[in-house]
Amino acid sequence: MKPPSLSSLLRALPLLLVLAASATTATAQKPSAEVNTFIGSKDDGNTFPGASAPFGMIQVSPIGSHYSGWRYDDPQIRGFGHSFLSGAGCWEQGGQVSVLPVTGRIGPGGDFDTADPKAFDHKRYGSRYRHDGENGQAGYYKVRLTDYGGIDAEATALTRAAAERYMFTATDEGHVLVNIGQANERHSVTGSALTVVGDRAVEGKLVTKSFCGGHQYTTWFRLEFDRPFKAFGTWGEGGGLPGSRHGMEGEGKPSGAWLTFDLGKGRAVTAISAISHVDAEGARNNLRSEGMAGGRLLGFDAMRTKAQAVWDKELSSVRVQGGSRDDRVVFYTALYHALLQPLTGSDADGRYRGYDDLIHRADGWTYYEYFSLWDTYRSQNQLIALLRPQRAADIARSLLAIDQQGGWLPRWGYASFETNIMTGDPVTPFLVDLWRFGALKGREAEAYTALRRNAFEVPPLNSRHAGRSGNPSYLAQGFVQYDRAFPSKGMDVDPHHGGSATLEYALADCSLSMMAGALGHGDDAAVLKRRGRNWRTLWDADVRDKETGFSGFPRPRTEDGQWYTPSDGHYSPRSHHGFHEGTAWQYQWLAQQDVPGLVQAMHGPQEAARRLDDFFAYEALLADPAGAARKEWVVGPYSYYNQFRYNPNNEPDLHVPWMYTLIGQPWKTSTVLHAAQQLFTNAPNGVTGNDDLGTMSAWYLFSAMGLYPAVPGTGEFLLHAPRFSRIDIDLGSGRSLRIEAPQAGDGKARYIQAVSLDGDAHTAVWLDWERLQKGGHLRFDLADAPQPEGWGTRQADLPASPCATDAALVSGTGH
Repeated sequence: MKPPSLSSLLRALPLLLVLAASATTATAQKPSAEVNTFIGSKDDGNTFPGASAPFGMIQVSPIGSHYSGWRYDDPQIRGFGHSFLSGAGCWEQGGQVSVLPVTGRIGPGGDFDTADPKAFDHKRYGSRYRHDGENGQAGYYKVRLTDYGGIDAEATALTRAAAERYMFTATDEGHVLVNIGQANERHSVTGSALTVVGDRAVEGKLVTKSFCGGHQYTTWFRLEFDRPFKAFGTWGEGGGLPGSRHGMEGEGKPSGAWLTFDLGKGRAVTAISAISHVDAEGARNNLRSEGMAGGRLLGFDAMRTKAQAVWDKELSSVRVQGGSRDDRVVFYTALYHALLQPLTGSDADGRYRGYDDLIHRADGWTYYEYFSLWDTYRSQNQLIALLRPQRAADIARSLLAIDQQGGWLPRWGYASFETNIMTGDPVTPFLVDLWRFGALKGREAEAYTALRRNAFEVPPLNSRHAGRSGNPSYLAQGFVQYDRAFPSKGMDVDPHHGGSATLEYALADCSLSMMAGALGHGDDAAVLKRRGRNWRTLWDADVRDKETGFSGFPRPRTEDGQWYTPSDGHYSPRSHHGFHEGTAWQYQWLAQQDVPGLVQAMHGPQEAARRLDDFFAYEALLADPAGAARKEWVVGPYSYYNQFRYNPNNEPDLHVPWMYTLIGQPWKTSTVLHAAQQLFTNAPNGVTGNDDLGTMSAWYLFSAMGLYPAVPGTGEFLLHAPRFSRIDIDLGSGRSLRIEAPQAGDGKARYIQAVSLDGDAHTAVWLDWERLQKGGHLRFDLADAPQPEGWGTRQADLPASPCATDAALVSGTGH
């Protein structure tokens, strides 16, 4: 072949330069730019697209008509709120102080008629917007408001302070509305007060009801602008009052302030904002500490640079190779969502509001708030412990502070109080795992005392905490009674869902038995281990699913010990009776602490495997992985009941793909995970169900990395085929773990042929925490076809179930 001519090389030079530039750009792409904050903002994923720091106290994001605060297809932006949770399923979780830039005349008979209080309703004055040009990255958000002559709105955020920039177009005068009488569509404001300070600031407080209509709490705020406003006023129940500096209103009343800016010398208005749950000085100090430098406000671009640098550092601690750009965006967005919660609760000076409603100080550590433990104990907690051990230690310390100051450990802790949302005992596996991961060093005895009290007692009647409200029945009879008339301290209480509460208690007891044994509490350990098998008290061998023919399912019991029977005289394992957000079909697998016993109850290994196959529609997954997951599994985020298939949208059966691994069929785990990963996409509906404060995102990350913590308290991470060809993970302790799977990364299903650790063959299906945290090189050799007789199929390769009976172990039905 003759070499190319000089002229042809010169003609090709521009293309070569473009390709080289593109390659450089791709190589230099920062992780924060790989994040798409719109993922999960549609179809009840309930994420928010706006700006937040990792574990940030403040967030700035749009408010619309959706119950969570925002949904991708909301028709109107009513304002930009300053406090959001990512992915939760309750209402009243996003918004608070609502800020919107507008134009027009404010005055009697004007565009904002000060004689008409309804003129200041954000449902009326909200602006349309367009997704074209909208930008959501880690630490940055931008959108074009199309009303009011067109206004570009941008937001960025650090941990305790945020910035908004509003670029007005064809006008010489613009206004910023600060609405504290409306938080979002359903977030009830029960009282509010504000003050216009000088010619650059507004501050105040609002009292709102929490999560799912619970307790009231106070948020203090301060907004400070980079330029003086030329006019101002406040509005309330009686309408608007120009020149007024103060406003105070009661429940459900209009309340806010407007600030008018002269735009003749510049059309951009920047606001630096901060909030606090402590007091007004807390908000001011948070703004001074993180929103200012050298006594002056940070510029918007300066804060954005800092915010995205923080995210780049956080996100670059996990580095993936292989896969498409969409694969990387989905991965890094999942990592972003998993690192948003819990929220920082202590102010810049260390003060925080405790569960006794008093002010405490976190000296040298960070106090955290908002604990969705029923969700996060299953995956997100372990991810943070793996990647951020110091944060995990502070999270554990925060939970112990809640116990000390509030009198009991939380279930779903919101701001500075317990909501009692959800059921079971999630705080026990959550804290036991943190103990296993070393996050309770020096506090083991304190933690065990609190956990034991929670496991063996019930909070006093006058306590806001419900704790294990089913303990009287559980301790006496081994099950939580099913009683829909049981008094509740909140929206949920365990006896309302006695079936699932029993299974959750048993799983928690088993995890606590391991901690008790390690700390020298042998008698407690024995009792708790026996209680770890209490799932069996609900197993009714006579229940038959008539459609599939399988027999034996968990079934709720009433207080007198009888099996619950509905009014029609027939109990179906697909019914909603006794199980929280699920059915007996989905909850039957929540006994991973006793796999041998569960296999026995399901009539042996072959029948248990066949039941799993039916549960996942396994043959359909093999034929059409992408289509079958959406067609055969539970599809809607709230389609909990009357189901017999896997629900990838909800927590109770998140661990079930690994039940295949625990019975010696690991190749089927890989098949199911490959299908489930198709549900996570680079699109607004790209999260399956509520993201639940990062839980679903953490689940996806573990599924993509080849590790999963399926059995609480054991510290064991089950292995499966990774999605990427290489993943490097900084473990937060100066060590790193490299996971290699050279055959992965092309989006096709792969199956483990062999595993090696630091060059040595690794035949066990798990890697324990003690070995994992040391780092090293974990290599997967993958095959294109399932390996039914290969890696991980021998009995000796499976972990022991921590709460199996000796008889079950000897019988050969399990481990």
